[in-house]
Amino acid sequence: MARFNVRGLREALSSPLRTNNSSRNHENGHAYGFDAKTALFVLAVSGFAGEDAFYESAETRDHRFVELVRETTTDDPEWTVRFLRWLRSEANLRTAALVGAAEFVHTRLENGAHGLSRSVISSVLQRADEPGELLGYWFSTHGRAVPKPLKRGVADAVTRLYTERAYLKWDSDSRAIRFADVVELVHPKPKARWQAALFEHILDARHDRGDDVPASLGTLRARRRLTALPAEERRVEPVALAEAGMTWESVAGWLQGPMTAAVWEALLPSMGYMAKLRNLRNFDEAGLSDEVAARVAAELSDPEAVRASRQLPLRFLSAYRAVAHDRWQAPLDQALQHSLRGVPRLAGRTLILVDTSSSMTAPFSRDGMLQRWDAATLFGLALAKACAGADVVSYSHLSKEFRLRRGENLLRAAERWRSSGYFLGGGTRTATMVERHFRRHDRVVVLTDEQTADGVVRAPVPLYTWNLAGYRFGHAPSGTGRSHTFAGLNDASFGMIALLEAGRNADWPF
Repeated sequence: MARFNVRGLREALSSPLRTNNSSRNHENGHAYGFDAKTALFVLAVSGFAGEDAFYESAETRDHRFVELVRETTTDDPEWTVRFLRWLRSEANLRTAALVGAAEFVHTRLENGAHGLSRSVISSVLQRADEPGELLGYWFSTHGRAVPKPLKRGVADAVTRLYTERAYLKWDSDSRAIRFADVVELVHPKPKARWQAALFEHILDARHDRGDDVPASLGTLRARRRLTALPAEERRVEPVALAEAGMTWESVAGWLQGPMTAAVWEALLPSMGYMAKLRNLRNFDEAGLSDEVAARVAAELSDPEAVRASRQLPLRFLSAYRAVAHDRWQAPLDQALQHSLRGVPRLAGRTLILVDTSSSMTAPFSRDGMLQRWDAATLFGLALAKACAGADVVSYSHLSKEFRLRRGENLLRAAERWRSSGYFLGGGTRTATMVERHFRRHDRVVVLTDEQTADGVVRAPVPLYTWNLAGYRFGHAPSGTGRSHTFAGLNDASFGMIALLEAGRNADWPF
């Protein structure tokens, strides 16, 4: 009797995040270790460098990250280059990308390998303060001697990033490594006469060789005129502020007075997406009119503006919690939906388990406003809204089913979860909860840190785990068959579910 060549044959599918051996997790439960690429990926995309997690100190996590970068650089440097570029660009995770690029160069040099280092350094440096930031890491970790590939990669970035406005925004005496220090160290080749004049000027200013601003540097000259005005003569004139490259931060100090609604209104045309998003509460406190606020709201909720901003979905939840005025709620929810455009439409019935045990209380943002269980809740509810049918359960060693409401927007649902006692605390019993709540679903999705105490997690249907902490141990095998692990702060992982269910192998997002 045929057992394999039968109607309904389904080929085994694969996904990139893979486990490789049996182990024990931080709860001493049976677990699976990740291979080096998977361990690096889930760690990098699941938190912020220099931040503690529930089971690991910041020092331990940072050391593990460096060791994993060194291992993947040795074993597969091309993969590591692609990963680091993606980490800084698409994932928009700055510190991990800078540290990773520096360690990539150090490892390549130790191994006597040539090539790739210059390009990876240049690719991760995407903001004008980052050359100094990367050099600061190198000096504190590997000493003052800077190898040629690192110098050349930084020089490429300096030529691309250093402008008058960047100099005014990012260079200050609070920085250990100034723009002039970077220029002196790496000797960038100016791309135009104005940039040659800029390099010369910032070197002269740094070494007290005179402070005359060349005529070709119009923005610096305009800034000097404004800052020379007596405090009582300073006025907010949008054209003058724009010509002088004044940011909202610099205006706040320059005015030596309150940031009124009129001041904010004058600044809005020159403010970027992130600056507007983080100042919504300030707009309200200053009394910004509804008419002007409506224009801000329209920009924040524009799908193309959201895409271009590369904001992580959690930033919209953070902004929602920071504001008190109702006028921002609808546009923030629309922006959040646009940032989650990759969430697939899943047919059938889905069981979504959201881990709200005590280990998920670890901070997920440096301001402490968000925790890991906030991320799990937000993404779990986003997926539920996209499913044809979904049962959503908050669980730890206890469980509580969350009733979805037709038409309720995502941010209000997340706040109802928060205010209605769905953050449970206590230990983690994932295997138990899958067994308890599974009722002939078509798939099971678990959003968790994977540190369960009750053994390996199994399901009779496809099991998809979203790892939100980056620990080195998973609660189920991953990479082949019907059990797959994903990770990250954005919605890219959900796309892998759609690929697997369409009968195609999933791959790295870079």
